[in-house]
Amino acid sequence: MLKATGIGIGIGTGATALATPTALAVPADAAGAPLVHPGLLHTRADLDRMAAKVKAGARPYTAGFAELTANRHAQSGWRANPQAVVYRGSGTPENYATLYNDIHAAYQNALRHHVSGEEAYADTAVAILNAWSGKLTRLEGSADRFLAAGLYGYQFANAAELVRDHGDFGLERARELLLNVFHPLSDSFLSHHNNAVVTNYWPNWDLAALACVLATGIFCDERAVVERAVEYFKHGQGMGSVKHAIPVVHEDGLGEWVEAGRDQGHALLGVGLMGTVCEMAWNQGIDLYGYDDSRFLKGAQYVAKWSLGGDVPYTANTRKKGAIGGWSGSETASDVAVVDPGMTRPIWAMIANHYTRRRGLPASYLTRAAAKAAPEGGGGDYGPNSGGFDQLGFGTLAFTRDKATDPVAPAPAPESSAPASGGRPRTDVTASASPSPASGRDLAATGSEEIVGWAAAAGVTAIAGGLLLLRRRDRGRREAG
Repeated sequence: MLKATGIGIGIGTGATALATPTALAVPADAAGAPLVHPGLLHTRADLDRMAAKVKAGARPYTAGFAELTANRHAQSGWRANPQAVVYRGSGTPENYATLYNDIHAAYQNALRHHVSGEEAYADTAVAILNAWSGKLTRLEGSADRFLAAGLYGYQFANAAELVRDHGDFGLERARELLLNVFHPLSDSFLSHHNNAVVTNYWPNWDLAALACVLATGIFCDERAVVERAVEYFKHGQGMGSVKHAIPVVHEDGLGEWVEAGRDQGHALLGVGLMGTVCEMAWNQGIDLYGYDDSRFLKGAQYVAKWSLGGDVPYTANTRKKGAIGGWSGSETASDVAVVDPGMTRPIWAMIANHYTRRRGLPASYLTRAAAKAAPEGGGGDYGPNSGGFDQLGFGTLAFTRDKATDPVAPAPAPESSAPASGGRPRTDVTASASPSPASGRDLAATGSEEIVGWAAAAGVTAIAGGLLLLRRRDRGRREAG
């Protein structure tokens, strides 16, 4: 009962051919056409829509904006604490929490500026980003340094993209930081996988690196880097390319997410990162959401159903592990891991809105997951550990959309990178990666479980403040305990 298996059953089964480093191919047609700005997770049209909807008091945008303004990172009083060297991984003086907290503060302040129009928040975001680009020189640690490069690289680029036109922003210095500190580690990981056999690392490792490479290419106007990321998404030999992350598609339309055989937290992380890659590519006129008959939709639906407590099939998967020329072994995942239906990450609004609102496709499990998680918060709302900062979040505010009259495909990037009033010319207008916390509190679900009118299920404006206050008080008690 299997179809469109892509790579067959078990990426690691007989994977000798995959056990060597693989260079990223650069397509011959990687042209120098200008890229769109802003054009990472948010276009000019997206930012204008958020501001207009919040100003008009429209739901669920107001509830999403209330989540943003209540977050301690989204305050104009935030002060950066830049470091020359950031360490992530055992055996080192880890200080990477300083980096991800500051990046999320920069992103949240920048987003708050675009919605409210208040310059103080833009100034704060610029000060944070300038402080880091003026001091950070390298990332160190165990293999986890590749996670730091991937996760915080794509996040830094997204925060910087929102203030790239600010008069005080050090654009060239930000470009140098991405190209010289974050991108080299991510590019190296996709090419050599830390000198391990290519199946040694689960999909989220590849996807973090891929998000950084793509975001760097877009922010730095490096078309060839963008094309390399797109090529890897489609044909990369690591487990994060789409046909390896989703190796089997069943007759019912669900696509197995291979990391569901590991644990729920990492499966959610992987889906969020692949969604982030797809959204950034879409905003440059590249449709990865729809690639291979919308394979990502099938995988995201699978994880959403499973995370909601539904039964899903799983094909036993054996993957090879070890270092090239060193120790070796194998590991088999024979069934999906146990799930906690209360666990979530702020990943669903972006994906559900794309498929159901932009494209007009049915996606019942995605809409249920999005409704349950709404209104989505961001870094700092899902606990203090790194897993709560893997996604930038605030999808209820940022990605809720009116349903398109006609399903649309991404428009080609315009001839000029100068932002037009509507952004992109389109008809409409997410060792181990950030391990899941030992308790469920850090990734606890928020919001309504209603399905009908899921986009409006983020909350009623009149009571949003009270709900947020109760939630913050409860969160404070749990973290204090």
